[in-house]
Amino acid sequence: MERLREKYNNEIIPQMMKDFSYKSIMQVPKIKSIVLNVGMGEAIQDIKPLESAAKELTTITGQAAVITRAKKSIAGFKLREGMPIGCRVTLRGERMYGFLDKFISLALPRIRDFQGVSAKSFDGRGNYAFGVKEQIIFPEINFDKVASIHGMDIVIVTSAKTNEEGKALLKYLGMPFKK
Repeated sequence: MERLREKYNNEIIPQMMKDFSYKSIMQVPKIKSIVLNVGMGEAIQDIKPLESAAKELTTITGQAAVITRAKKSIAGFKLREGMPIGCRVTLRGERMYGFLDKFISLALPRIRDFQGVSAKSFDGRGNYAFGVKEQIIFPEINFDKVASIHGMDIVIVTSAKTNEEGKALLKYLGMPFKK
């Protein structure tokens, strides 16, 4: 788990200081947190898939998932305020670096017909968001015990000021962007 943090401190900081001509090490962007979010619309009728998704998210990240609830009632979706509709996990520190290392080196290569992640998913402030269609790409998930296959949103929050800085940081960390 220390591998990615060591790479950041020893290789990426000097490289980014040279590329972007920063005057101080404190100007170099770093990863602040990683947020994993699973939205389950079918949880309105049955809570079991949501509990299963929360358990899988906990297994993947090593940190307990929080059940998210609806903020508003929406009659068209038969949704009432306060009903459970998803789960999420926010990773920081060692767990964040461990998850990112595992995700880049083990999970991404297991995606079918993987060409690389899109470089257009930055938000303008250096944060990167993308979706994964199946949770079974993670090695911790036992395929036989999966109740339903669902996707998840993953947001990598960085301290970068621009998209170019954020993309350079993720590229140096090993994120495979499409050519």
